[in-house]
Amino acid sequence: MVKSRFRKVCGVILALLFLMVNYSPYVQSIKQLPEQLQIFEGDTKNLDLRLPLPIEIEGDKVNVLNFNGESLKDKYIFESGEPLALEPINQGDVSLDFKLFGLISIKRMQVKVNPAKSLYAGGSSIGVSLYTKGALLVGISEVYDKEGVVHNPALDAGLRPGDVIDQVNGIEVMNAQHLSDLVNHGKHEGLELRIIRGNNIFTTRIIPVKDYHDGKYRLGIWVRDSTAGVGTLTFYDPEKNTFAALGHAITDVDTGTMLSIKNGEIMQSKIIDIKQGKKGNPGELKAAFSDKQKVIGDILKNSPYGIYGKMKTPFDPSQLGKPFPICYQHGVKLGPAKILSTIDEEGIREFDVEIIKINHQNHASAKGMVVEIIDPLLIERTGGIVQGMSGSPIIQDGKIIGAITHVFVNDPKKGYAIFIEWMMEEVNKIIQ
Repeated sequence: MVKSRFRKVCGVILALLFLMVNYSPYVQSIKQLPEQLQIFEGDTKNLDLRLPLPIEIEGDKVNVLNFNGESLKDKYIFESGEPLALEPINQGDVSLDFKLFGLISIKRMQVKVNPAKSLYAGGSSIGVSLYTKGALLVGISEVYDKEGVVHNPALDAGLRPGDVIDQVNGIEVMNAQHLSDLVNHGKHEGLELRIIRGNNIFTTRIIPVKDYHDGKYRLGIWVRDSTAGVGTLTFYDPEKNTFAALGHAITDVDTGTMLSIKNGEIMQSKIIDIKQGKKGNPGELKAAFSDKQKVIGDILKNSPYGIYGKMKTPFDPSQLGKPFPICYQHGVKLGPAKILSTIDEEGIREFDVEIIKINHQNHASAKGMVVEIIDPLLIERTGGIVQGMSGSPIIQDGKIIGAITHVFVNDPKKGYAIFIEWMMEEVNKIIQ
């Protein structure tokens, strides 16, 4: 009886001790470490564990990292009250398991050591010309036949703005004019349309109506097959002849749909005017470009994290200045930084900013940092972040850390930025 009570008391004490340790701010600080960590050869990452107890580290490989100058094959228990320095010694991946007292696993972390890499930071204003796959439906309208009867064939077929008409009767739609030709040369008792809606593809049947105005057969839709705008080049990778820009997707102005591209180009552009950003009213860089401007690259991908492609060869990166080493998110810190951007005929210039918030992420997002413009000249000229500055690279401690993506509508001096690693992941996907 006494022994049974003793065991119960011991069990309760151990359970309470486990809860106290597990949910202590010290252990929680370790749990908040990223699940995945990327480090470049030659860099060192310091982990501030702040746990006044020894911690054991188990790794599936011992030849990728040193810990405070020692390999895991020589030492695996560390005093975690002091910062722990992760020092790459070879390229590769290692899975780490942080254990309290060598028994309680409190954090698992995957560390990847990549070869050191530098990029030419952008900052130049670019014109963007993009052509979509198929025809993007941006509006629905009624059609009147010769008797004045109102028809709504698009609604009857279940179409809605944001749909992409990809095929008509099995024929790939090249552009808006091609769609019109297919409708007017098709079988007017009905056409089969293949529709792309988000990540879904389906077919629907639609019956064109002969419009009494001009005698042409119509589906009762408004479509778009191209768009153009202005942005900022983020970086150029001379090793793979690739570029990245904008830091966010190109979307349709009417539907907000991310455009699925068939092809596109970036070209040199010239800033001709600035609309200042004000609270509740985003500003804009107004630039001029045309088919006569020098095309500098082909767009191969439009993603939620920017546009990516190949530069026209030969491309001379000297106009972009010197290359900068990459810094992943774990090396980004609160405080001063600079952005490179173009706001007039003087070309690329540095402007002072402040990193005021960091959202550490395990998955790609265009909102990894909050940046505040503090440069007096930029504030005077633009009011802060304006449309056309998206993609402006951010430099901190001599390294490229990300790019501007969005402005805060109610405070144009502030905006979001994406980490450079997510843009690197996207550009690597286009390499064949």
